[in-house]
Amino acid sequence: MKTETSKWPLERVLFAMAGTMGLLSALLAAVVSPWFLLLTAFVGLNQWLYVMFGACPASLVLKRFGVATQCGW
Repeated sequence: MKTETSKWPLERVLFAMAGTMGLLSALLAAVVSPWFLLLTAFVGLNQWLYVMFGACPASLVLKRFGVATQCGW
């Protein structure tokens, strides 16, 4: 029987990070200040960078830590 540690691929980690930051910024905007919605815009911009170029600042950092990608492009 083969035992393999399951690691999340880069795309799944980025999706989880973006969702967490989106929820956090919505909570902070409701409780503290609407200026925290700029964090949501920053997260959206980074998602589009990843879609268009295959890399964003978070993906570059995660790759340095050894997180492997799932897709080959």
